[in-house]
Amino acid sequence: MQYIQDNIWMILVALGSGLMLLWSFFGNRLRGIKEVDCAGALQLINHKNALVLDVREDNEYGNGHLLNAKQIPLGKLIDRVGELERYREQPILVVCRSGQRSATACAILGKRGFLQSYNLNGGVMAWQKSNLPLTR
Repeated sequence: MQYIQDNIWMILVALGSGLMLLWSFFGNRLRGIKEVDCAGALQLINHKNALVLDVREDNEYGNGHLLNAKQIPLGKLIDRVGELERYREQPILVVCRSGQRSATACAILGKRGFLQSYNLNGGVMAWQKSNLPLTR
């Protein structure tokens, strides 16, 4: 008991770090966000005619993006979600640089009834690391 009293701040920091680590692994699942890796993304694109939605900013998109990707920056997604209405019944693969912004975009889409939105886990960085092509 004395040890706990003497090291309470260290224990609280360790617990907080552990909780943050758990959230990074399970947070998207708890939020109802479906994630796919690069192989799963290719399956969605090639076999299920998924729309690729890139939520990065203009300069990031201009430096290279997935083929036929539609770009709507995350900050403008709520205002421009109507542009996606015709894709409501088909899968939407949402991408960003690392998978964080695209997870937020998937949550936004899910709240608006787009039930087949998928987050590319690791984003464009994972895509490039898998030696998959980008276009300009």
